Amino acid sequence: MSEEAMAEPVVEEIPQIVENVTEAAANATARVPSTPEGMALAYGSLIVMALVPIFFGSFRSVKHQQQQKATGEKVDTMTSRDAAMFPLIASCALFGLYVVFTIFSKEYINLLLTSYFFFLGVMSLSHVFSPIISGLVPSSVPYESYHLQLSKGEKEKKEYIINYAFSSYDLICLLVCTVLGVWYLIKKHWVANNLLGLAFAINGVELLHLNNIQTGALLLAGLFVYDIFWVFGTNVMVTVAKSFEAPIKLVFPQDLLEKGMEADNFAMLGLGDIVIPGIFIALLLRFDHSLNRGSNTYFKTTFAAYLVGLLMTIFVMHVFKHAQPALLYLVPLCLGAPSMLALIKGDFSTMLKYEDHPSEEEDAGTEDEKADSKKKETRKDK
Repeated sequence: MSEEAMAEPVVEEIPQIVENVTEAAANATARVPSTPEGMALAYGSLIVMALVPIFFGSFRSVKHQQQQKATGEKVDTMTSRDAAMFPLIASCALFGLYVVFTIFSKEYINLLLTSYFFFLGVMSLSHVFSPIISGLVPSSVPYESYHLQLSKGEKEKKEYIINYAFSSYDLICLLVCTVLGVWYLIKKHWVANNLLGLAFAINGVELLHLNNIQTGALLLAGLFVYDIFWVFGTNVMVTVAKSFEAPIKLVFPQDLLEKGMEADNFAMLGLGDIVIPGIFIALLLRFDHSLNRGSNTYFKTTFAAYLVGLLMTIFVMHVFKHAQPALLYLVPLCLGAPSMLALIKGDFSTMLKYEDHPSEEEDAGTEDEKADSKKKETRKDK
């Protein structure tokens, strides 16, 4: 047999060999399929992580409101105009990020965003963990108070740019939180991501205040349409969520049981699906406190409705194997549950009239009404 004849079978087998090697390499690098147990653990953990910041952030918002009223601090609340414009601004920001990720290298964009969120994350962690870490500091460490002030103008025209009081224990807390931030900055580990994300969510629910129910309903309704459009109408939301390497989402691996802490097949939940309903639920808790009934009925009902909405989102996503706009399920439940309860209990008009911080004109009007009623009572007595 000639050398040419012997070489022909070998040449014919080369493509098949290459194909087998390629297939083997692909299988070696493929993600581990999610088991039912792994998926249940992942989605259950996401639900718990979504409920925790809403619960604690809501009660912290009540304390924050009381502190504002006690100190006479100027209150910044979201107006109806802000709520109406928010979905438009969010849409522009989302599409802008999509364009940026499409045109420029993801590595450089994420480097810039990660640096920005590193500083925000460290401050958010410090605000959340300060009471805990300060309580763990040994008594042998001296406690010193500091007050940082930066102002412009004089006397009546004096305005504070920075007016911040802190202690030596707060500095220790800041150091610990910086270490956690550096861990995220270097490793991008999912645990570090979740710590920062939870801190962002708790701060958001605590500090972002809706002043009344109408503003909250307007905000939720606008973002209801926003979420549906950008998830079902385009691939923009999903693309940005997967490309954006910053702690703006909570993640949990579905293959944790198989690969341990090095797992990489993640289920995710955006912080917007936590904070936006969360600030509305926090408003209802403050409304509960204003009723002075010794119960948090509206908060508990809406909190339960939020949980049902999350479970519906996960169920539909699992059935249809497609990303779901969580607000599609959360908004109707979070608006419908307290509204139905208020109608049943006869509190609907009271709920609509409630405001965290009534305007000065309304305050003056209320005082005038009280004065008029006192005058009428005095006349009747005479």
